[in-house]
Amino acid sequence: MHSLRAERAGFPEYAGQYRLESVLGSGGMGVVHLATSDSGLRLAVKVVHAEHAVDPEFRARFRQEVAAARRVSGAFTAPVVDADPDAERPWMATLFIDAPTLAERVREQLLDAAEAARLGAGLAEALRDIHRVGVVHRDLKPSNVLMAPDGVRVIDFGISRPTDSDLRTETGKLIGTPPFMAPEQFQRPKEVGPAADVFAMGAVLVHAVTGHGPFDSDSHYLVAYQVVHNEPDLAGVPPALAPIVAACLAKDPADRPSPDALLLELRAAAYPTGEETRAFIPQPRRPTAEESKPAAEQDTHRRARIATDPLPAGVRRRWRAAALLGTGLLLTGGAVGGYLQLPDEPGPSVRTSGSGRPPDNQAVSPWVTSLEGQGRDNRVVSCSWTGGALYCSTPSLAAARLDPANGSVTWSLKAARPGADSQPPQYAGGLVLTVAAGSQTVQALDPVSGTQRWQTPLPAGGQVVPVGGAVLLSGGDGRVTALDTATGATRWTKQIGGVGSLWLAGPQDPDGCVLYVATPAGDGKSTRVSAVDCSNGTVRWQQRTTGTAEPIGVSQGALHLLLHDATGSRTRGVMRMDLRTRSVKETPLLANLLQAQGAVDANGVVYLSGASGTLAAVGPDKERWRLETGVAVASRPVPDGGRLYMTAVDGRLLAVDSAAGLLVGQTKARMGDGHSYTATIPAPVVADGRVFGAAPDGSVFAVDALNPAGW
Repeated sequence: MHSLRAERAGFPEYAGQYRLESVLGSGGMGVVHLATSDSGLRLAVKVVHAEHAVDPEFRARFRQEVAAARRVSGAFTAPVVDADPDAERPWMATLFIDAPTLAERVREQLLDAAEAARLGAGLAEALRDIHRVGVVHRDLKPSNVLMAPDGVRVIDFGISRPTDSDLRTETGKLIGTPPFMAPEQFQRPKEVGPAADVFAMGAVLVHAVTGHGPFDSDSHYLVAYQVVHNEPDLAGVPPALAPIVAACLAKDPADRPSPDALLLELRAAAYPTGEETRAFIPQPRRPTAEESKPAAEQDTHRRARIATDPLPAGVRRRWRAAALLGTGLLLTGGAVGGYLQLPDEPGPSVRTSGSGRPPDNQAVSPWVTSLEGQGRDNRVVSCSWTGGALYCSTPSLAAARLDPANGSVTWSLKAARPGADSQPPQYAGGLVLTVAAGSQTVQALDPVSGTQRWQTPLPAGGQVVPVGGAVLLSGGDGRVTALDTATGATRWTKQIGGVGSLWLAGPQDPDGCVLYVATPAGDGKSTRVSAVDCSNGTVRWQQRTTGTAEPIGVSQGALHLLLHDATGSRTRGVMRMDLRTRSVKETPLLANLLQAQGAVDANGVVYLSGASGTLAAVGPDKERWRLETGVAVASRPVPDGGRLYMTAVDGRLLAVDSAAGLLVGQTKARMGDGHSYTATIPAPVVADGRVFGAAPDGSVFAVDALNPAGW
């Protein structure tokens, strides 16, 4: 991507803590700068123009863009790293994707039919995820599509460019870019929905293969007239794509196909012989044993299971039926997905935390509890199971104890000052440890009464790691302090690790408790893994591995780590380090996962959830299966009792069979006012025969762990 000089007058030197290095581009709303975070991440930082920063309407629009971008950050967008819409010059930092835009690519060379079909499939996947979190892009165009080597990315959410055109809506502002706008954006701008993005996608595909749009003109007024009244100009569009594009460009939004229906058609256009090179385009999920017979079978080469087209012949009739099917699934809480099953042997089906039934053998009754005192725009609740009870925190509550049987609140403690995020309380030495949102203070609370036993400052960028009878406070610079859990007194302080270190408490071994520390090198090419005696801080051994590694758990005598790229944003494999011999074995993923989170079960099988809802199971030798859950953003997976549980950004709780990789149950969405979002999704808690979830509407709920089909 071309960089302009950053020394031009009027550009700020910093946006928050990020030094702005050069200019990547500019638009009607702001300027996009290249920057680098303290950890080495390359960022694209958008800073609003000074003249717009004083306009309340522009500030509100930018705040909406930040909220939308955060909700859809995933495999098909540029993930939001940080933002401050209330700064003097509002700004937002996203992961920098070093790739040309579609507009730049088309200026060099037009796409052929197969390339355009693959582009369309990527755009359909992106729109599917964008729409599932209630966002309509409204400005999809070639300059907002990045042609990254591993797939397209859609950028610039909710941007209006009033200086780009003389055309005005009823509010006096143009929302969108005329050659790629749907008829309803000109006629009924207040009623624009997801179908407008499908229309824009059709126009983008025409541009990709012909170099011009389907309604080109030098006059925006004439473009608007043609979009509303004329048929599109599809001259030069390959025959395999023409009917697909024509359906996208239908005047009536109801006649346009859904993104899921488009995937079926574009997939066939991209791979007419069936010999696919992209194995992971999501397919409709295979029905469970209780449902109808599966629509597709695994072929002899163990490729992706491909659902046969169950819709009637005829392009328009197939799309119309698929659109209705997709609507029904959304209304009933269903999910559309597919999976890749690789080996014959199944994954483990064991209980890893003894969730079982409660001791009294009583049936589990579902319940929902709303925790009070949370702000309107961010109601994230984080929970943990400690000492036989459920403890939760919110941006305004340092901690609250809930009765797991019915969700009633036993006690709660308000945060010293509300913050934007919260961490789940932890349990160590008979006390509940919590870090209140907006605070750099660790509090130790009595689990019965909630009264404070002691408190201590938390270093900037620090982590709280309970281990043995101590709690470790690690600073961002690698300095570690061990406190006695009962009293808060300092046991020892040492310099261990460094910038970017990640800490993991290991199980008790014959020599006592141990702590594992992974410290990445500055260039991201290697990681130093250390085993530390938590009783005195002595380093027992160190081992250097290749790549950036993140420890996720100990199982089967091995430390399991995720292997990321140099930026830390993409996961390429799983590493197992034998704790006796320190030998290392790497298992690559068949396709990288963006922003992956992982967990390991008692049998040493690692489960990863990535952005856009991809879920994968990785055994010691190979990836076992892959499931496209259809979730835009999800939490870390939690393995228990032969199932995986994870929370979606819209508050849904999902259950997946960990052996077969099949979705077996999900709850309804709990978005509340529809404007809540969170940068991190708290993982569910499995205990006492229940699965406890937390949702953006501020609620905590419990369902029967043994009956996900009844959720």
